[in-house]
Amino acid sequence: MIFFRMTFTLRKKEILINILVRLPAKSLVRFLCTCKSWSDLIGSSSFVSTHLNRNVTKRAHVYPLCLHHPNFDCQNGDDDPFVKEELQWSLFSTETFEQFSKLSHPLGSTKHYVIYGSSNGLVCISDEILNFDSPIHIWNPLVRKLRTLPVSTNIIKFGYVALQFGFHPGVNDYKAVRMMRTNKNALAVEVYSLRTDSWKMIETIPPWLKCSWQHHKGTFFNGVAHNIIEKGPIFSIMSFDSGSEEFEEFLAPDAICNSWWLSIAVFKEQICLLYGFYGCDEEGMDKIDLWVLQEKRWKQLCPFIYPLGNCYRIIGISIDNELLMARRDFGNGVADLYLGKYESKQVLETGIKLAVMRYGEIEFLFAITYIESLVLLNNY
Repeated sequence: MIFFRMTFTLRKKEILINILVRLPAKSLVRFLCTCKSWSDLIGSSSFVSTHLNRNVTKRAHVYPLCLHHPNFDCQNGDDDPFVKEELQWSLFSTETFEQFSKLSHPLGSTKHYVIYGSSNGLVCISDEILNFDSPIHIWNPLVRKLRTLPVSTNIIKFGYVALQFGFHPGVNDYKAVRMMRTNKNALAVEVYSLRTDSWKMIETIPPWLKCSWQHHKGTFFNGVAHNIIEKGPIFSIMSFDSGSEEFEEFLAPDAICNSWWLSIAVFKEQICLLYGFYGCDEEGMDKIDLWVLQEKRWKQLCPFIYPLGNCYRIIGISIDNELLMARRDFGNGVADLYLGKYESKQVLETGIKLAVMRYGEIEFLFAITYIESLVLLNNY
């Protein structure tokens, strides 16, 4: 009889978990107040992990996360609304592209912020223009949990090159990597561990980085920060493993000669370079060339060919391997977001008006993938 009761109780718990794990994070947070047993269950590390793994494998509760103009009104001249309008980070539906949720600054500040990486429901945010003392936060916006990174004592008055964030499955930890340099080409790299809540300075910098080079775009995948750098006429990919703390360099394909048309992202679980500088031989069509990094060598894929007529810029790839394409509207200071379907060669309009961020002559557009999770609910 005791065995039967234990089996029945365990079975009831399995059924409950099977139901709860399918729910969105916002609903689960509300259920924390239902009773202590539910609070203990939902807040447990095993449930947080199960919920996240299901969302990743099933592509459940996944949203485009974009910096956009929330109230687009086509006007020109001195009354252009985009000069005065505050920009907005929001989650959108993957099906209708309607706004799902606005993300306000977690500290209630009216100051604008930039997202420097999204991984497993967490985003890394900091100032638009980074300085050595810019505050950095790791934030789960849907469960309203925030971790403010400690101030590093290692770096004094270095200029930033890059800040990237993501999960490293090999060490089961979330990492932030920031690379800094001086005007004398001295490079410093620091790694933050969410598990230890501390920064570590990387002591050994390879000789091939101790020279003059220019940083362009980057991405973070499986714990490795990948950055496009330019050394004279040569483009290459600098990779840094935040777990093993090792650097590698991969020369870009010879065809790449311009950074404006170049992007780096993850395509079908591989690092991918996308380049749209050269026209298509097929009349009335344009193309984007793709290379993926396989066994430390570049393999060229079939190009993505689409109808000519709109000047698209590639800004990334979604978790469903759709090309994120932006069509710049120079008259109104925005860019329309489109999805390029690689297999079917279709280009779909989303209706999302991306904000164009300008830093001197450099422009940035932000559209990434966000997956719901309960990470940070139990304070990791």
